[in-house]
Amino acid sequence: MSTDTTALLKPVNNPAVRGTSFAEAPVPNRRTRAWIGALAAVILAAAATCARADVVTDSNAKAAEIASRSPGTPPAVRTMAIVQVAVFEAANAITGRFPASGMKITAAPGASVDAAVAAATRTALLKLMPAQQAAIDADYQAALRSLPDGRAKSDGIAVGEQAADTVVASCANDGAVAPNTYRPYTTAGVYVPTTSPAVPHWGKRRPWVMTSGDQFRPGPPPALTSDVWKRDFDEVKALGAINSSKRTPDQTAIARFWEATAPSVYWPVARSVATAPGRDVTDNARLLAVAAMAMDDALIAVFDAKYTYNFWRPVTAIRNAEGDARDPGWTPFIETPMHPEYPCAHCIVSASLGAVLQAEIGASSPPKLSSSSATAGGAVRTWSTVNDFTQEVALARIYDGVHYRNSTEVGVSMGQKIGELAVKKFPKSTLSRVDGGKVAE
Repeated sequence: MSTDTTALLKPVNNPAVRGTSFAEAPVPNRRTRAWIGALAAVILAAAATCARADVVTDSNAKAAEIASRSPGTPPAVRTMAIVQVAVFEAANAITGRFPASGMKITAAPGASVDAAVAAATRTALLKLMPAQQAAIDADYQAALRSLPDGRAKSDGIAVGEQAADTVVASCANDGAVAPNTYRPYTTAGVYVPTTSPAVPHWGKRRPWVMTSGDQFRPGPPPALTSDVWKRDFDEVKALGAINSSKRTPDQTAIARFWEATAPSVYWPVARSVATAPGRDVTDNARLLAVAAMAMDDALIAVFDAKYTYNFWRPVTAIRNAEGDARDPGWTPFIETPMHPEYPCAHCIVSASLGAVLQAEIGASSPPKLSSSSATAGGAVRTWSTVNDFTQEVALARIYDGVHYRNSTEVGVSMGQKIGELAVKKFPKSTLSRVDGGKVAE
């Protein structure tokens, strides 16, 4: 997916609608009046596009719930990346808000964006999660029910299906499917647990915006003789135990909330920004596509590092510590994930999303961010800033008893770099919605 991306999502340069302001314009002749009439029609179309911008966020919410039924978080995050890129390709092929990508999606004039978004979502999900067909088709039919039958609807469906087919095909050989060849460390004759760890091949996948999975590979975890290690060991031992007396009720609530790692806990945060007033449907499609690619690449990067260093989890370290530091019965607050500790995956995902959202917000007053968690009984948490959100995720993994502080800090740093890279490769449009339309055609 890293090919043909330098032009993708950059603003259209359309000189036909720039230059002389209406206040300075001379009295229009017949030809000019006709042009102004065409421009007025485009303005009305843009207004209609803005009014239905929630078609993208609504589709995202339904797709995230279905993707979260995947057997693991990495495949679920990849699914959402493919879905959101397909949605952007479909919407942009119709609105012309950004230049066409190398995928060459074509759309008939007047095709329905709403139908295209629904069809792109359905087609991508069906190809990736066929066992969920009943739920996928139910969401699809609900999305189409309010649209009048006719050419606009059928043409929109065709665009969405074309976009999804193209994006899914482009990811078919990205390395997501590979045999598990992880080799446990042991000595001859000594038993080790025989459950295979999660996705040891994931760091070898072809990324969306990075050059390779090791582009942001960090240095090694701290030495076991270092002050950083002693600090982190003592902290997680005290705060992360299942029966900790040091963890406060609020910290326990945070830990329980962020035990959830599926897409359904992250995408409400993104939609907090996407549903702000006055946003454009294709801008929302771009934002969610960039966020999805950043989060998917973040997991590629973190699993590259995890299986490079194979650093032990707190439960292993604490039960095998020397002397008085050892606690053979120590148990973390949540079940330890089946992959190496360093760096923190939850942290890199939240920070990559945070970097994309912060770039979108810019200097504006940020909207209130919020999400709910299935592992916390549907509880809702809110954050005033992106930094509040990312820092809470990092702290949660210490309270959960599955990560050390240094690992969370490294994960956040990696995620910020990946999110910033995604934004740099796919910048926001600096043009108005009218400028981004197809006036010159």
